[in-house]
Amino acid sequence: MVENVTTRDPADLPLPPASPSTLGWSLGVLLREWSDRVEKVSRDLPHGVRGYQVLAAVVHDAPPTQASLAARLGIDRTVMTYLLDKFVQCGLLERRQDPVDRRARRIVPTDQGRRVLADLDAAVAGAEDELLSGLAPGERRVLLALLEHAASGTAPDEDRCAAVARTIGPPRHA
Repeated sequence: MVENVTTRDPADLPLPPASPSTLGWSLGVLLREWSDRVEKVSRDLPHGVRGYQVLAAVVHDAPPTQASLAARLGIDRTVMTYLLDKFVQCGLLERRQDPVDRRARRIVPTDQGRRVLADLDAAVAGAEDELLSGLAPGERRVLLALLEHAASGTAPDEDRCAAVARTIGPPRHA
């Protein structure tokens, strides 16, 4: 473990031993563990991790149309229809007619949907803290900042939810 990262420049940190697979292996392990942990805390939500991504996108952003939400998350529009049907049945989301384009439907969170997401966001933050528990708080901040910077640099216009959705693949359960 790197000591006292909060006072050191990240450029001064020692590099791991040279290996062509270090980055891929490290990112793969972290992503698998993140996905497993988030799946556990979101298991009661329709469609698990994918459902969490849908609910988070709807609550944290301006109300999207059904089509734009599907495009943003990389979900087939037909699949999105069934996914949203389940969220509407559970009372977490509503479809509302767009006041500007009556052919379009805006996806809007209900108060219950906001409460559920607030609890899930806290649980996901706890899962992420647990995942990175081997790092000191300063090391976590540096790691997260560097990962975000590197990811943003490779795809500056990439939608974060869509990138995660493509990476973890289709939902494991319906």
